[in-house]
Amino acid sequence: MDVSYINPFVTATIECFQTMLSIKTEPMAPQLKKEPYPAYDISGVIGLSGEAQGSISLSFPNDVAIKFVGKMLGVQVSEKSPDLIDAIGEFANIIAGNAKKDLSKFNLSISLPNVIIGKAHVLAGQSGASTIVVPFTSMFGIFAMEVSLKTK
Repeated sequence: MDVSYINPFVTATIECFQTMLSIKTEPMAPQLKKEPYPAYDISGVIGLSGEAQGSISLSFPNDVAIKFVGKMLGVQVSEKSPDLIDAIGEFANIIAGNAKKDLSKFNLSISLPNVIIGKAHVLAGQSGASTIVVPFTSMFGIFAMEVSLKTK
């Protein structure tokens, strides 16, 4: 995978949280994912298809996810709240949609978001494709964005 394909997802992540929540997020050093780590508590995953296949995921520790979603909704949410699940999926959807514009040469389609909840769950990338993990820092803590994209 050409690492330049990651840049639209990094930019979309920064812009999503700045625009929606007025929260500054900063990417840390991208890393090639070494299975089976890292592990997360809640992840929003979007499938990518077209002239490239793969996925983008946005993953959080529970406490960080609760803070982001609480800020978005203007109310406290719990880890069992359906609003938490919906918002994490929506963050992933917005980021995938915005990144898609900068990857138009692949004629990408994006799936509906899936949200995975479970202490220390691990995400597997597209078979035969590398997965790049980009950790982000924010006022609420660290979260990660993962991209796996296999081009023809």
